[in-house]
Amino acid sequence: MPHSHSHTSGPSLLPIERPHCPKCNNHMALASIMPGPKGFDIRNFECDKCDHIETRMIRTDPMKADSANWINSDLRPPK
Repeated sequence: MPHSHSHTSGPSLLPIERPHCPKCNNHMALASIMPGPKGFDIRNFECDKCDHIETRMIRTDPMKADSANWINSDLRPPK
């Protein structure tokens, strides 16, 4: 079966997160990590169910990831 490739630079993933396949909604498995531009990795995810491959650029410093922006927000613990 031919592989289809999808390239995204969406939100950064936490180390334990696995994206859902856009074709079949199955959790995808991390297949490889390659160095990317400074501060980023290129990660390939594969779907075991439909063989879809997706490539994502992930920030290597999780504190600089989009998901960590709450640190600079007005969000505070309850008093």
